[in-house]
Amino acid sequence: MSSNATRRMTGGQALAEMLKLHEAGPMFGMGGFQLLPFYEACRALGVQHMLINDERCGAFAADAYARVTNKPGLVDGTLGPGATNLATGLAEAFNAGMPMVAIIGDANRTHAWKNMTQEARQFDVLRPLVKEAIRVEVISRIPEHLRRAFAVATSGRPGPVLIAVPEDIAHGEHDFDAADFWVDPGTLRAQARRMRPDPQDLARAVAILAKAERPMVLAGGGVHISEAQDALTRFAEAQGIPVAHTMSGKGAIACTHALSAGVFGRYSRIANDLVAQSDCLLVVGCKLGEIATKRFTLMPAGVPLIHVDVLPEEIGRTTRTDVALVGDARATIEDLAEALRDGGKRVAARAGWCAEVPKRMAEWRAGARERLESVESPINVGRLLGELNKVMPEDAVLVADGGFAAHWGALFFDTKRAGRGFVADRGFASIGYGVPGGIGAQLGVGKGRRVVSLTGDGGFNMSMGELETARRAGAAFVCCIFNNAASGYVKALQHAVYGAGNYQSSDLVEIDYAAVTRAMGCHGIRVTDPEKLAGALREGLENTDTPTVLDIVVTRDPARMLPAADNRTLKVQKGDRPV
Repeated sequence: MSSNATRRMTGGQALAEMLKLHEAGPMFGMGGFQLLPFYEACRALGVQHMLINDERCGAFAADAYARVTNKPGLVDGTLGPGATNLATGLAEAFNAGMPMVAIIGDANRTHAWKNMTQEARQFDVLRPLVKEAIRVEVISRIPEHLRRAFAVATSGRPGPVLIAVPEDIAHGEHDFDAADFWVDPGTLRAQARRMRPDPQDLARAVAILAKAERPMVLAGGGVHISEAQDALTRFAEAQGIPVAHTMSGKGAIACTHALSAGVFGRYSRIANDLVAQSDCLLVVGCKLGEIATKRFTLMPAGVPLIHVDVLPEEIGRTTRTDVALVGDARATIEDLAEALRDGGKRVAARAGWCAEVPKRMAEWRAGARERLESVESPINVGRLLGELNKVMPEDAVLVADGGFAAHWGALFFDTKRAGRGFVADRGFASIGYGVPGGIGAQLGVGKGRRVVSLTGDGGFNMSMGELETARRAGAAFVCCIFNNAASGYVKALQHAVYGAGNYQSSDLVEIDYAAVTRAMGCHGIRVTDPEKLAGALREGLENTDTPTVLDIVVTRDPARMLPAADNRTLKVQKGDRPV
């Protein structure tokens, strides 16, 4: 497209115009002088922007929004501390493969490195934490740079892209060529630019899968990025293959499905035992990192492993791979399904293997009933997850903070349908994700669906100021706080490694968070009786006017804080990380 027409606008206006054309938003950020024209343009153009109280939380909210929509999350930060505060959230998105575009203000180039206020080597700080870093040096290239940012953010393994905008670029004016303001519709969301594996590699994988008697699928978060959950469910049913998942892969197949073996790795219901008995492992969209492999000890020797990943260099990085299928997860599963389409005989031959899954799962549930239905007080966290499984709607989303929230949620929460119904910040596993993650997820799924987030009192302390953001943004999610008056994961580890009573810097002051919540104009409920959990959860889910916080007083015993181990009997070897 070519045109002689020009559009005179500031660099900030050009940025906002390109975001609007990309159908992007909401954006989370806190303004400063460098990006002032950009903020004014967002107002004038109707680009949705949310003032955040802390830039790290803004990045977390953008990350959660990206997880439930597969559209790039948007965040901005001003020069200096605004930019550097984004570091943890960008690292989360980078490690997790979440599409994101982050815009930061930069110093006026005329006076840069002359002790400008708040100036720092912020670009160098953030560059290793993003998929690509772009510094705008020529104002006329802003449309090109924004297109590039969305293309990089949504293709291959998605990730965050950083755009640094100097003050003089944002405030400066330019006669832009009107023809430059266009977008590539294929890059508006992940997964962009799908690719398929090499046919020869596919044929080798098909041959192994066809003769396997006890195959298993190990699904990671890449299944959700690729939106491969429905294709995977159909494939598993058509071939008679059980499916286990990582924390991020929960929902790759509905947890209530007869072929769902639950989470595998450091936390496991029945999956790890099935992995040990399998004769073929098909790994889909999973990095096979420390948690998923129990520090690289889970995968059985001599069992063929087929690894599907969109990033070639990820295959073989941690675990020996027999067949590498480099490609998009959904496209690859569809190709495997087509090549193995006559699977009736295989399903019949694997009937006994598949029947083990619901049988063993029922046995696990019977053993877990003590925690899922516990009447003890202070409340057992397992009881909360048991009630959530009962009362959360099928299309609801559970957001889990780092630490205990993710661990308990991964082991005990059941998604009732395939899809991203469980959002956990497992890329970086940072504490403090629960509240901003709840905001981003609620804005992403819309008011017609409910979002519940889990966080500890430590995590809530880090981000409680964002309740004001949630109230202002109309993000009426439900936040459940595990109130154990401690940094519980650390205290449980100290108990396991050093013994009872040997705790350092892991205790918190007891706080009534329900009262704090009410003082902030939100709905707060303090729960000390496990029999009142269900009613409190329903009350929160029914409240769509303001955020609701459930301050749940849970066990204070560090020997009983871990979801899958009792520290009273746990034996820890020197140098070992048991949980």
